[in-house]
Amino acid sequence: MFILVLILALLISFFVIIKSADYFVDGAASLAKRLNVPTFVIGVSVIAVGTSAPELFVNATAAFSGATSLSVGNVLGSNLINILLGLGMASIFRPLSVHSRTVWKELPFMLLSSVVLILLGAGYLFGPYGDNVISRADALILLSFFVIFMVYAFGISTNQDEHTKIQSFSTVKSVLLTFIGIVGLVVFSKILVWSATTLSSILGISQNLVGLTVVAVGTSLPEIVTAVSAVRKGLVDLVVGGIVGSNIFNIFLILSVTALIHPIKFSNDNIVDTFTLTAISTILFIIMFVGKKHTLERSQGIIFVALYIFYIIFAILRG
Repeated sequence: MFILVLILALLISFFVIIKSADYFVDGAASLAKRLNVPTFVIGVSVIAVGTSAPELFVNATAAFSGATSLSVGNVLGSNLINILLGLGMASIFRPLSVHSRTVWKELPFMLLSSVVLILLGAGYLFGPYGDNVISRADALILLSFFVIFMVYAFGISTNQDEHTKIQSFSTVKSVLLTFIGIVGLVVFSKILVWSATTLSSILGISQNLVGLTVVAVGTSLPEIVTAVSAVRKGLVDLVVGGIVGSNIFNIFLILSVTALIHPIKFSNDNIVDTFTLTAISTILFIIMFVGKKHTLERSQGIIFVALYIFYIIFAILRG
């Protein structure tokens, strides 16, 4: 009976966290617009961070609770889901032909994020004195990369037309939506982390596996739904750019915040998952330059979805 309560708490938490993130984005973006913040600044800051809010709040809460394995599993699982399920399912609906700017600049940055994570998290691979810990100093390195990416994103945005549609509310409603969003994110992130860690303890499975599968799927739902919906409307660049940006945010921002709160111990499973993410990111990068340039075909999308299924089976068997 208690297990059913925990599962129900997980499901409710996912729903409230996703809705709270929407309220936060709507309220904060509207408030920024009323303060005459340029649209492109809102797009690459408030909205971009807001879409990663579920992962950010869940990871911060897990870090305060000392459940860093859950945090790492959530980030790595979310990134794998974004590429293999998000882009994979979207390309099944319509082949994804992306703009060269995304291929040449944003995709390599995403690949760089996983390589940097390997260098910081798998220290023992690079010498006898290395350790498998992302320290607070390492977190500052990740955060520095995030700042560099944001500066680059601002530079790109200033040279483009402002396509971002931002709904405007009254000041009171904007503040209220932002407040409700933050409260929902904070409260239900705590409930989610508690129910996930308790469930993993009762069932005798690792926090990393729970983070890699259940929590990652729940916090990545907005990206997956948005990707499929946007590609059906023909907004291909938005799909790929959103997925790539989310993956960069997850490692450079969310993991850095997590490690600043509590240093992260990188397990052997985490290292395997990071190498897998790097390999998948490399495959995606290569696909854009083989056959039809800058295009992810339906057949490749099916392979991506199949790869995710196989990897989850492997992760479950691994424990």
